[in-house]
Amino acid sequence: MSETHKTQTPLTSKMATDLPEYFKCPISLEIMSDPVILSSGHTFDRTSILKWLDSGHRTCPITKLPLPDPPSLIPNHALRSLISNYAPTSPTRSLSDSHSLSDSDSLTQLTSLISTLTSRASSPAQRLDSLARLTSLSKSNPGFRARLTESGAVSAVLRCVGPDNDPGLQERSLSLLLNLSLDSDDNKVGLVAEGAVAKVVTALVGPAAAVAATVLTSLAVVEVNKATIGAHPGAIRSLVYLLRTGKGRERKEAATALFTLCCFPENRRRTVDCGGVVILIRMAKSGLERAVEVMGLLAKCKEGREEMVKCNGVVEILVGFVKNGSSRGIQYGLLTLNLLCCCSDKVKKEVKNEGVLEICLRLIQDDNDKIHRVASNLAKVLQEI
Repeated sequence: MSETHKTQTPLTSKMATDLPEYFKCPISLEIMSDPVILSSGHTFDRTSILKWLDSGHRTCPITKLPLPDPPSLIPNHALRSLISNYAPTSPTRSLSDSHSLSDSDSLTQLTSLISTLTSRASSPAQRLDSLARLTSLSKSNPGFRARLTESGAVSAVLRCVGPDNDPGLQERSLSLLLNLSLDSDDNKVGLVAEGAVAKVVTALVGPAAAVAATVLTSLAVVEVNKATIGAHPGAIRSLVYLLRTGKGRERKEAATALFTLCCFPENRRRTVDCGGVVILIRMAKSGLERAVEVMGLLAKCKEGREEMVKCNGVVEILVGFVKNGSSRGIQYGLLTLNLLCCCSDKVKKEVKNEGVLEICLRLIQDDNDKIHRVASNLAKVLQEI
């Protein structure tokens, strides 16, 4: 049984009314198993959008605006996490029940939960329960999310994110912020305008670091937010620190956030300045493919290439992904090698001696258009020797 099928089975067995609409691909109208974001800001299932692109389209299916060449597909890990963790809420009120709430009931319930959250008389346990219920209700109810955002409750939620709060309260607050960030670009920009970045960055060094990194990934989908988050003095530095000191999921989410942020050119230099290159190479050596994807972006800046060329073993690591990686591992391994070859004759000779030219000549026949294109470019570079 394929991974995709296993992911979709428990979800597709539910009644359609139980499923949030934003879980569904706008093309196939099926629950997404691998959601990715186009440069237009819209999310699609990877399989569906690749079929669209492979058929020759170079526009967003929704906006009809032209896409860059090659089109960039950014993994929407925040949404994928929500889809994989989807489940009915507590016994007191299921998600499907929340859809049937009348406007007055919904507003009354929202007001009550926010009052509990903001009241100085509320105990930590009461605040935690309020956040848990707000998170559950907002997960599947766009109308409730809109009311919550418009109510001014975001500032109260952000106060619960601070490092002095209980870890459980902090994680629940971040999960709620993640839900609120998923609906539209306006929501993402609005959360940043309310000061979410500074609060979320402080959580990158705490027990809820993985969720905090996922929130930054979601917020950074919007181009203007990439610049704002990257300019925050602690954001990229804290993500690089999490790469170095975090555990499995924390490191993966930090790498994903850096990948999204480094689509904005200025953030590449910032990541290099924070020592990200050496850490990413070490992670790539241990087999984390996401690290190679970030390296592919950092190699697009002069500072990134210079740091990579200094590191022993980087060519061998990248060639390993070209030989044994997934499609994305091959694509970004080739891209990084190509960029390094263009700035160093020594690296170019080393890459050719590793047999990469022969690999590229085979990959030129690959059905994946991105792999075909980058393999062709690297083959031309290596044939110059």
